[in-house]
Amino acid sequence: MESVNLAIIYYSATGTVHALARAAAEGAEKAGANVRLRKVAETAPPEAINANPAWGQHIQDTADVVQAGLDDLEWADAVLFGTPTRFGNPASQLRAFIDTTGPLWFQGLLANKVYSAFTASNTAHGGQESTILALGNTFYHWGGIIVPPGYTDPIQFQSGNPYGTSHVAGDGAPGDVPLDAARYQARRIVDTAASLKAGRAA
Repeated sequence: MESVNLAIIYYSATGTVHALARAAAEGAEKAGANVRLRKVAETAPPEAINANPAWGQHIQDTADVVQAGLDDLEWADAVLFGTPTRFGNPASQLRAFIDTTGPLWFQGLLANKVYSAFTASNTAHGGQESTILALGNTFYHWGGIIVPPGYTDPIQFQSGNPYGTSHVAGDGAPGDVPLDAARYQARRIVDTAASLKAGRAA
């Protein structure tokens, strides 16, 4: 079977979403996918970044991560977006990238791909589900095929979020449960995209 191209496109300020993205990449690669791990451009002003030492440190720590481009979306069979919550919505940095996708959308190049999302918030019930659902609105417009993790694996009964992997950053760095949930979510996306590719080729 032809392998799946998965783009994991994320924004992370202090590293929590980045950790989930890396776990997702591990899960996808083990499932046989070609993976592009991509961060979106930082748009926050220097004074905001400098006010939080962890924010500036994370920018330095991930300087080697390639910045997302429209070519990554066009290349992908499936796309997994990651973002922290911002008042129940995706971070503006990720939205800024999504807002550049009009040319691809207009050509129909974003349709019929598999999409899914994951997130983190500082507190429990801090907008995790609404952030993932808000990204779903974009996927609908693109004509995407939304694949949530649901309760389709035992890890989901531990993580508790059928919409997508999520983590409470206020509790510290992601532990085994959210990282395993991210790995599973990526595998499920890859498996679904592989089935679609095989069906279309038949």
